[in-house]
Amino acid sequence: MIPTSYKIDGPDSAPPLVLLNSLGSTMDMWRYQLPFLTQRFKVIRVDTRGHTRDTKPPSGPYSIQELGSDIVDLIKHLDLNMVSLCGLSLGGMIAMNIAANQPNLVDKLIVSSSSSYLPPLQGWQERAHTVRTSGTASIAEALIKRWFSEAFIASHPQEVSSVIQMIESIPDEGYAWCAEAIGHMDQRHLLAKITAPTLLVGGSMDPVTPPSMIFETHSAIKSSSLTIVPDASHLLNIEKPDQFNQVVSNFLLDSQTSRGSRIRRSVLGDKHVDRSIATANSFDQDFKDFITGYAWGEVWSRPGLDLKMRSAITIAALTALGREKELYLHIKGALRNGITEAELSEILIHVAIYAGVPASNSAFEIASKVLSEDPATW
Repeated sequence: MIPTSYKIDGPDSAPPLVLLNSLGSTMDMWRYQLPFLTQRFKVIRVDTRGHTRDTKPPSGPYSIQELGSDIVDLIKHLDLNMVSLCGLSLGGMIAMNIAANQPNLVDKLIVSSSSSYLPPLQGWQERAHTVRTSGTASIAEALIKRWFSEAFIASHPQEVSSVIQMIESIPDEGYAWCAEAIGHMDQRHLLAKITAPTLLVGGSMDPVTPPSMIFETHSAIKSSSLTIVPDASHLLNIEKPDQFNQVVSNFLLDSQTSRGSRIRRSVLGDKHVDRSIATANSFDQDFKDFITGYAWGEVWSRPGLDLKMRSAITIAALTALGREKELYLHIKGALRNGITEAELSEILIHVAIYAGVPASNSAFEIASKVLSEDPATW
């Protein structure tokens, strides 16, 4: 018997995508994703063990490993060889566990608003005790304030009311067992075992798993990319559904934006891209997405020239135009792409003939600065 409830929507022949809910929610949390995702995917929504309304939860205690085994058993029960996983919060913890321990089952991994380690244990135990004695309704209002921004709460009262009803529908004991499972969880040692292409998504205003936690996970999963959604809190799939849907779809379908993100990181480096993502806001996010998709996902990704040649051309153009800030970044990228110190010197000498000695002189100063730095600090 599979100790979890599930529903399947979308074309049976489409690639399977399993959606894993957060602590205190049900599969209904994905209602804004369902119409969008079922156009391209066979979507399997799951209630984590202990979260199905009007159902007595299995006896505990639970562990993240056991909750992951539930999903693995379901995947095998449905006779699926490989799936993509998308989990939020607790669902993301479960998804990471599966991806680390059952790599052959996972095609792509999406982890939203989650962490591999979320102490202190005492806090989770106290919350479990509160729910066992007073019910999930007793913590609903507090959860809402952690799950959504103040602006969303004020402007979406009907949505907030619906989420409160969802929280109150969760069996008390099931919630408590899962809360304690999070408290006992430490999966940091598993992250290096994740090999599936991974997208990490976080909300810029999330107090539960803030961007700093998302960046830590990103640094530990080599195959990961990262997106921080501006002006969003913990349940960003509900607060910012359009942005969430687009980010997830781009990743799963390997869109121009997803491709551009990979190329951009390979040239400019994770540290620069992570800083850019961390400082994004609602004013400049569309522009940054445009550059990632068009410049990096289209032009830099074309097959006609390799990355080394594109770096050489870029250095020449930036030197001629006097774009010193961008030149500093792209000289680092050129070295990553295989341009040697001698080749860099030749490029700048050649540019001096056609763009002028002063332009190349400034470029040599910038290049010398880059060459004096430790590449590990880039």
